[in-house]
Amino acid sequence: MAEPLIQLGLSGAAGGEGGTPDVSGAYRDDLLLAGLRACNEAAYEELISRFQQPVYNVVYRMLNDPNDANDVVQEVFFKVFRRVGSFRGESSLKTWIYRIAVNEACNRRRYFQRHLRQEVDLERTAGTGWTLEDTLATDDRSPYDEVLGLEQHLLLEQALAGINPIYRAALVLREIEELSYEEIADILQVALGTVKSRILRGREALRLEYLRLSAEPTSVELSPQTAE
Repeated sequence: MAEPLIQLGLSGAAGGEGGTPDVSGAYRDDLLLAGLRACNEAAYEELISRFQQPVYNVVYRMLNDPNDANDVVQEVFFKVFRRVGSFRGESSLKTWIYRIAVNEACNRRRYFQRHLRQEVDLERTAGTGWTLEDTLATDDRSPYDEVLGLEQHLLLEQALAGINPIYRAALVLREIEELSYEEIADILQVALGTVKSRILRGREALRLEYLRLSAEPTSVELSPQTAE
């Protein structure tokens, strides 16, 4: 099996249109911020339209649980709405929102670690998940190639969930959301060199975890990839 993150199709959105939001520049952000501060309903709708799915993609891959991810996404936008008046524009709007998302995901993970949360969600395949039929209809590859690609993708998702959360956050922001090193440093509030180190170590950890999982029989679940 191929190992690199990009080759296995993990880059980009976890589902739906997703991916990095279409941000056309600081002027558009300024207009959106003005609308949010004026409690304009259309501005709230634009904020959700632009950022809900990308935020969900980041949070889901940090927590690996769709129910927790949806809860955290709601909390993220609650904090965005509550704090928008104090946003000083020292970073881009996207970076600021992603920073809140990463912090909230880390807080949720720490909370469950403290409470020794141990449960298996048997309902992950319910709802608007990624189905085999959808995948087989994507292009002209043979059914065998499609099934193999799906298996590799899911195995890589499982490997990503198994590495150190510190490395996982950096990898998700770089390899999946395709943010710059500078943006990631701003979001994670660490030095640029630290970001590069985490990404390098994370790639190696992901490679080793992927190879470990590939060498043993596993039961890989299909998981929902779209924010509710």
